[in-house]
Amino acid sequence: MKKPPPSAGYDIGYGKPPEHSRFQKGQSGNPKGRPKGALNVGTVLNRTLSEKVVVMDQGKRRTITKLEAAFKQLVNKAAQGDARALQQLLSLGSHIGVEPPRATNALDHDETAVLQQLLQRLSSDDSSSSQE
Repeated sequence: MKKPPPSAGYDIGYGKPPEHSRFQKGQSGNPKGRPKGALNVGTVLNRTLSEKVVVMDQGKRRTITKLEAAFKQLVNKAAQGDARALQQLLSLGSHIGVEPPRATNALDHDETAVLQQLLQRLSSDDSSSSQE
């Protein structure tokens, strides 16, 4: 089969196919490609996680998304002492920029008063025992 001569003034090379081998107008380069309406993994995952489920929360029926239900289960397992769940929860939190709450060692007014009374009692017990 003989190749037709190139058109005058048209270079043939990388990224410049000959005119006779170019796609015709309206013809796809991949006619058997992905069909319209085909879903990718991300779309399927988002749809699945946004589905609603009915759960019992504090004795009441509530409708929440599956994603919210999964997070509730993960947090509950971590709170019960499941080390793997706690590790996953902390890892997720660090990925999205949520930091775990820091423990505060500050005492409120009532706790401070109780501790002072206890210290006074202990110091008076020590002084009475040293006199004996």
